[in-house]
Amino acid sequence: MDKQQVEEYLKRDHLADVEQAAANLQGVLLPTPLRYSNFFSKEYNCDVYIKPENLQLTGSFKIRGAYNKISHLSPEESARGIIAASAGNHAQGCALSARQKGVKATIVMPNVTPLLKVEATKNLGADVVISGDVFDEAYEKAVQLAEEHGYTFIHPFEDYEVICGQGTIALEALAELPEADEILVPIGGGGLAAGIAMAAKEKNPKIKVIGLEPVGAMSMKRSIEQGRPGTLETLKTCAEGVAVRRPGDLTYSLCARYLDDIVTVTEKDIMEAFLLTLEKEKLVVETAGVIPLAAVKKRAQPGKKIICPLSGGNIDMVTISSIINQGMISRGRIMCFSVELPDKPWQLAKVAQLLAEHNANVIELEHDQFKAIDRYSNKVVLEVTVETNGHLHIQEVLEALQDEGFAVKRIY
Repeated sequence: MDKQQVEEYLKRDHLADVEQAAANLQGVLLPTPLRYSNFFSKEYNCDVYIKPENLQLTGSFKIRGAYNKISHLSPEESARGIIAASAGNHAQGCALSARQKGVKATIVMPNVTPLLKVEATKNLGADVVISGDVFDEAYEKAVQLAEEHGYTFIHPFEDYEVICGQGTIALEALAELPEADEILVPIGGGGLAAGIAMAAKEKNPKIKVIGLEPVGAMSMKRSIEQGRPGTLETLKTCAEGVAVRRPGDLTYSLCARYLDDIVTVTEKDIMEAFLLTLEKEKLVVETAGVIPLAAVKKRAQPGKKIICPLSGGNIDMVTISSIINQGMISRGRIMCFSVELPDKPWQLAKVAQLLAEHNANVIELEHDQFKAIDRYSNKVVLEVTVETNGHLHIQEVLEALQDEGFAVKRIY
């Protein structure tokens, strides 16, 4: 988007435009009322309110921006149809919105897109074109098809009407909790953060809106620090929903104006939050979606009321399994260690007895004579994975083994 266009949008009455988006969405969305989190509030000594957009139509907030954008199309633009590029939430948001508005939709998806998401998009009535190995290549194909066929391109974040649609989350949340002190919002390309920030700050200038990024995908934070949108050379995060190399020009300008700060979270923070949200809140939320709960501990103060929008819940089972495992390791719920034992009877039983005495439940055990450091030392390497009850419990177990003369090496 060129500088003049950005300047024109910055002059708009943002609150009025978001309120109009809310009117456009009236009767379209599923309600996602705030829910007070007893667990996270107690864990971090503040008042945490969850906005569960993972329970929204198509499993994410994306329908808000897509539907609002399509609502603004002229009859001629609607007749020509829309096109978008996406491997996930934006695809389904556009497809459903187009179907509800009676507009033909074409979605370009990279060939790495899981079949489940491709079929879900088709089932919502869209024509799906598979092109390219990565999102950038699918995006280029979508732009090409838009030029060839006259389709209206629906950008996932660099579009003012899309941004206003996402901002309706803030209006709903503040209508329920006008006394909120902060809203924590994840940043990818910046559409969600820009929309929530401009709506919330125009509604209540005293509220703090904090943007959040993984340490391996800080495109907005770096851009604001250098005073212009910049491009990251590499991305490294499990939260693929916010893994964006470059923010939009418009989203950058709105975030620079309205965000009070940008806080970063680690991969460990994200995986712990994912596990706790699933276990304690009984909510399936994608890795990008749990980032607000991963960041609460960095903003918590007694009595502070914090709103955490959970942006989406579209995540595959294989990823869930992997992240649960990593989250349990991070929380001290699983521990693996190795120890060299003399190759003689009862040594394995002695270790098992010690683990039982200290309530460490064995998950996996490997007793392998051929793993000894020195084959002629008459010793055997034992590797054990146990279920534990936190980091203090792990320390207790390791110390008990060491007190009995075992040289223990913790693997994870």
